[in-house]
Amino acid sequence: MAIILGIDPGSRLTGYGVIRQSGRQLEYLGSGCIRTAAPDIPTRLKRIYAGVNEIIQQFQPQFFAIEQVFMSRNADSALKLGQARGAAIVAAVNHDLPVFEYAARQVKQSVVGTGAADKSQVQHMVKTLLKLPACPQADAADALAIAITHIHMSQQLIKVSSNKLVLSSR
Repeated sequence: MAIILGIDPGSRLTGYGVIRQSGRQLEYLGSGCIRTAAPDIPTRLKRIYAGVNEIIQQFQPQFFAIEQVFMSRNADSALKLGQARGAAIVAAVNHDLPVFEYAARQVKQSVVGTGAADKSQVQHMVKTLLKLPACPQADAADALAIAITHIHMSQQLIKVSSNKLVLSSR
């Protein structure tokens, strides 16, 4: 049994999603957004750090999964995204959580089946996979999708490791 915290970072809106994995079963524990309406980036980063820290204290996850920075045409936006990621990651490592990073295309591929999926498709699949009564808000759905991706990737690594052990014992 493991609890995974997924983070969809943003300098104004950081989505989070928490799920519990028990064997092949996924259980929704919570999700939402950390809103940072402050006019300056240092205050936004402080709020992201504090928000992630609070979520970690509340849910006590064993794993932390976050979306990787993607290169955009706007360098300023990419830098702000990187700073938001950094604030969230620092909160995680201060709680000794292992940090795992996943590309947006990888998350979409893992949850929807195509790396070109749009936000509504991700929301629908997260709702379906977690048996939620309604679609979560877009940033929260992305964070939940990141947590689900971590579970899928971990299961694939275990399967590959098991196959190598079987082959090496022959």
